[in-house]
Amino acid sequence: MADAPAPVQHPLRGIALKVASVCVFVFMASLIKASAGSIPPGQAVFFRSFFAIPVILVWLVMQHDLAHGLETRNPMGHIWRGLVGTSAMGLGFAGLGLLPLPEVTAIGYAAPILVVVFAAMFLNEEVRLFRLSMVALGMGGVLIVLSPRLALDPATADTGQALGAVLVLMGAVCAALAQVFVRKLVHTERTAAIVFYFSVTASLLSLLTLPWGWAWPTPTEWALLIGAGLAGGVGQILLTSSYRFADASLIAPFEYASMLLAIAVGYFVFSEVPTPTMLMGAALIVAAGIAIIWRERQLGLERNARKANTPQP
Repeated sequence: MADAPAPVQHPLRGIALKVASVCVFVFMASLIKASAGSIPPGQAVFFRSFFAIPVILVWLVMQHDLAHGLETRNPMGHIWRGLVGTSAMGLGFAGLGLLPLPEVTAIGYAAPILVVVFAAMFLNEEVRLFRLSMVALGMGGVLIVLSPRLALDPATADTGQALGAVLVLMGAVCAALAQVFVRKLVHTERTAAIVFYFSVTASLLSLLTLPWGWAWPTPTEWALLIGAGLAGGVGQILLTSSYRFADASLIAPFEYASMLLAIAVGYFVFSEVPTPTMLMGAALIVAAGIAIIWRERQLGLERNARKANTPQP
């Protein structure tokens, strides 16, 4: 298998690509939400995954990487990643039809925080007190966002929104597990292969939902669903490319720009007004996520400094 090309550091380009990917993914979620009233989540997953495949293949051809980019040494790893990743996507899409876009975005931020816990459980990564404290802070923020939707008072509780909150949270758990599988895959697989085989696996798995009924889309829904798939492919390429030009610890915080975009799209497109409770919980989640990223960056700098000062034999 050919080695991946060495990354070239260009921080501003990396940040620009990351922000562009965030914008595209919020646009994709908006398209899915716009069709959620009549299109089942499993069908939305199919369109999102299947129509991303041509975009990825064209990208590989443009990179002159089609011959080697799809080679794999760990096919079962792709299958496991596909199972949990597809579950995360389906649960998230189901939640988009039941909850405001900003709330879905905020609850989804639980995924990178949960990765810290799952990495300790399944990858034997060391988790110290600081990261554990930030995980607790972030999950506290998630609970604040969820609290109005999980109200026990029958007079105020909304069953649909409560279900949506649970679905999105379960989706975040699955997304965190998927990231753990990706961490294993990157040791043997090229990024293009990880992205491509996930899209293929998700397309096939989504067909299993056919017995539960798929709707024949209207022309507008066809446009929304195909657009979501194309946007998903473009967003994945932008995200992947961003890591070629800058360290993950530098560009990761820009993921939280999606909250501002989600609030704007929710308000102007879907007439969704964010509540103070949601904003407060989202702020805690974002603060915890950024703190974890900052701490990881500091530890990385310290490790590099120790290596540089270590005498070579």
